[in-house]
Amino acid sequence: MPVADSVRDLLAPLFHGRGLEIYDLTYGGGVLRIIVDKPGGVSLDEVADASKVASRLLDDNDLVPGRYTLELTSPGLERPLRCPEHYARAVGETISVKLGPHVEGNRRIQGSLMEYDDDGITIEKDGVPQRVSFNDIAKARTVFEWGPMPKKQIKEKSSR
Repeated sequence: MPVADSVRDLLAPLFHGRGLEIYDLTYGGGVLRIIVDKPGGVSLDEVADASKVASRLLDDNDLVPGRYTLELTSPGLERPLRCPEHYARAVGETISVKLGPHVEGNRRIQGSLMEYDDDGITIEKDGVPQRVSFNDIAKARTVFEWGPMPKKQIKEKSSR
């Protein structure tokens, strides 16, 4: 069983008991990267607690060969989209997609994720839906859109 799968199987119940879920988990190049989340977002204290507990449990079970770096974090504002569950959560949000080198023409698309299915996604860009196959996607993430800045109220000095 691959390291990432073994680690997921070990940690998922532990995190679930703390109200967290594993959003993403990757292992490569000596780095075990675990992204945790929960509805409404995850706090820094929850990430720190999960990191301590995960580190202890991983050390006790010796699932990762050799030396490695454990990175445990929240998904952040701009979340990677790597599996169908990620796309399901992002329907209606603005996403950015980078297409693979085998795709001709414009290889970057940014727009609203309208839908997804087993084969790919539909992105609306400038009011036009565009179908993209999962096989053509090299990288995708949500895009955080900053809202307008509130206008500062200028207080007039009253003369006395």
